[in-house]
Parts: sequence; C-alpha cells; structure tokens
Amino acid sequence: MSPEDPFPKKPLKKPWGGRFSDAADPRAESFGASVGFDSRLYRQDITASVAHARMLAETGILRPGECERIVAGLEEIRAEIEQGRFAWREELEDVHMNIEAGLAERIGALAGKLHTARSRNDQVATDLRLYLREETRRIEELLRRLMAAVAERAGDEADTLMPGMTHLQAAQPVTCGHHLMAWYEMLARDRGRLLDCLARLDVLPLGAAALAGTGFPIDRQRCAELLGFRQVARNSMDAVSDRDFCVEFAAACSLLMAHLSRFSEEIVLWMSPPFGFVELPERYCTGSSIMPQKKNPDLPELVRGKTGRVYGHLVALLTLIKAQPLAYNRDNQEDKEPVFDIVDTVRDCLRVYADLVPALRFRRERMREAAAAGYPEATELADYLVGKGMPFRAAHAAAGRAVREAMAQGKTLAGMGLAGLRQFSEHIAEDLFPRLDLERIVTSRDHIGGTAPARVREAARRARAFLAAAAEEANGAAADAPGDTDKGAPKSAAE
Repeated sequence: MSPEDPFPKKPLKKPWGGRFSDAADPRAESFGASVGFDSRLYRQDITASVAHARMLAETGILRPGECERIVAGLEEIRAEIEQGRFAWREELEDVHMNIEAGLAERIGALAGKLHTARSRNDQVATDLRLYLREETRRIEELLRRLMAAVAERAGDEADTLMPGMTHLQAAQPVTCGHHLMAWYEMLARDRGRLLDCLARLDVLPLGAAALAGTGFPIDRQRCAELLGFRQVARNSMDAVSDRDFCVEFAAACSLLMAHLSRFSEEIVLWMSPPFGFVELPERYCTGSSIMPQKKNPDLPELVRGKTGRVYGHLVALLTLIKAQPLAYNRDNQEDKEPVFDIVDTVRDCLRVYADLVPALRFRRERMREAAAAGYPEATELADYLVGKGMPFRAAHAAAGRAVREAMAQGKTLAGMGLAGLRQFSEHIAEDLFPRLDLERIVTSRDHIGGTAPARVREAARRARAFLAAAAEEANGAAADAPGDTDKGAPKSAAE
C-alpha cells in the first residue's frame, strides 16, 4: 500500500491500520460497520468538513489553494450522493471514512489533510448535533401546524356542549372547544421542551479531537460561526462522549407521543357508537375483512401504538450512557438508529394529526345529549346552596341526596320540581332552576382558563396570534442561520 494511498479499492488495512499487521475479520468488520445507517448523516458530515477545512485554511494549517480543492471535492461527493451515484463501502466502516475515501479518489493525498486536528469522535458528535438541530426545528414546525389546527377547531366548537369527565365518568358540562384547548396546552408544553432541547443542542464539539483537544492552532469559535453554533463545548472529554442531548430529545419526544396517544384514545372512544361524538372521514379509516359494517379509526390507533417504540428508544439511550467511562466509547455507535427512528416516527405522527384534526366532524346534538346525562348539574346545585349561606360540605351532602332521589325516580334534578328539591334544603327556591341549565353553567365559568364560550374563543384567538408570531420568528431565524445542511435538498410538502 502506498503511504499516500490509505484508501485502496480493496484495502488490506484500515485507514487507522498502521499499528495492525492482520486484516480485519470479515464478520467482525460487518458487525462493526455503521455506514448502513449513519450514511444518513452525509450532509451534516460534508457541511462540518467544509467548515473545518475553511478554518484550517484561515489559521494557516492548510496551504493556499488546498481548501478550495477539498471543498470542491466534498461538494462533488454531496451531489453524487444525492443523485444516487455514490458507492458506499462497508469495509470503510462509516459515513466519515467513506466520504474521506471518496475525496481521496478525487483529489489524491490532499484528502488526508482534512482530518488534521480532528477525530471521528468529535466529527460524529458534531454531525449528530447538526442533524438533531435540523430535525428538532422541523418537528417544532410540524408541531406548530398541529397546534394551529387544534386552536382553529377549538374556536369552531366554542359553544358545543359535551360532558367533562373524571375517571371517565360524567362530571360537569364543558365545551368541546375548551376540551380541545386542553390538547393545545399539552402541545404548547411539548413545543417548549423541544425549544429547550434546541438550546442545549447548540454546542459545537468539533475541535475536541479524540478526547484531549489538539496541538494545532485551530479556531473553534470560527468553526462555530461557520456552522451556526451559539457556543463551543467547554470540555473536550465531555464534548466527544456527551449524548445527553439525544436522551433529552428522546424524552421530549416521548412526552409529545404520550399526548398524541391520549388524543388518539379519546378519538377512538368518541368514534365508538356508545359515545358517538365524532366522525372521521373514510379516507382516515379502514374496514374489516370479515365484518362489513366496520369503520375503524386505524390512524389514531397506530399513533397510540407507535408511542411505545419511542418510549423504547428513550430507555435504550438511557441504558446506552449509564455505565460508560469517559471519554468516547464505541457503544455510542448505537445512539443513531434510535434517534433516527424517533425522528421518523414523530414527524409521521405529527403530519397525520395535522391533517386529521381539521377533518374531525363533531356530532353536536349527540354531545349535548351526553352532557346532560349523569347529573352534571349537581355541582351547580351545591354551589347554589353555598351561595345561600350553607357550608360547602353540608351543601355537597344535600346535593348528593337530591341526586340519589332523582336517580330513584328516573328524573333530572330540575324534573324533581321545587317541592321535590326543598326536602333536601329549605334554601332552595325558584331562582335555582335557571342555574341548572347546561348552557348557563358553562357560560358562568367566565374566568381565565374557564370553559365559558367567550373565554374559549379568546384563548383560541390568542393561540393563533402566538403561533403566527412564532412562525414569523422561525422563518426569520431560518433565513439568517448559517451552516444550513439542507440548502438545495428536496423538501416534502409538509415542510
């Protein structure tokens, strides 16, 4: 092997093989190779390599003209990969060595200078942070789209009565819009957690090299500027071994999926005939291979099911880091497949829900009928008696006895009449009966966070205004951000 040709077509040794005398065992080689999945990081790897080359040139580590040749070769490789013409080689182990080998084929021994003052340890940590930074922004954008759909539907259903439940039992009447805005609040917290993750993602490991930094006169701040990182990692050992950002991302996505799963459970329940609150268009449902009448809510069920795989990846990542000594260990090769699958799963589920929520058709009459069942006005009776001077516990007991008698007679509380209700408290008078009206009950909850239709419409308007401002801010930040590894890459319709 020529000393200037570390990447022959069929190498007997690895690029790191100077101290080895034996070729790699084929099975061990295949077992250790990661290029089958980490080739997904090719854009990030090339982008980080371009920034590294520019920094090496600016600090005089590369001679004049060398940077331009390296960058041109890397851009040629990027184009070939995106056109499906780049040949990935398993014996080169990973995305980094494949790209470096491809560069050597194009520009010769000069390619070997690109690895000056860096290691695959800080290289992969940088690539993964770049990848998750991009994907977190995409997920946040899809999340805002879903939040906007929920807020829009909440405004539409601000007057729609439905039973508010605890323990899945009728509790008090609420509006459907208020219920949907509870979904919105869950999603808003999810968005906040993703933005928190993004802040801690925004740290550059490059320059940490293998674990101890480098003796070359590098400029890490310049690399951070070129790649759009807000700060550089302060400790080289932590920089190459840290995968907290993967765990934190997985945890935030797990909570997001928990909320989508809760929405799914409610939609499945609401669509079932005993509830009958909602209909899904047929394009979001499937039938049965044996029961002709079936219309199954498969998409919400699948989202509910996919929650488990995201939870599993979180546990896998936590387990991955729990016993690793400093600094880098090969265990960390196992971080990527869980992260990639979380990204794919969460993005798919958010797209499904952003399309599904606007398509929900609420059956308002059935929902009002259900809101009237189960004596949801009982709390209003207790509150009425408190207003007449009774201690709440005494009022609660009197209302409970009234409900028990109404159930025995098969009547509503209002149906008991004045005489029937006065046996439970002499404070009850004709002014009680207007207060037992369901619409009046929900309208009376007219405070911040209440279920009154006016408050729901106000909350929905405020949410839409907030999301519009957030979208404008995100678009401005995206336009100003350097180091965008997606420039020129095809976008899906949802993005």
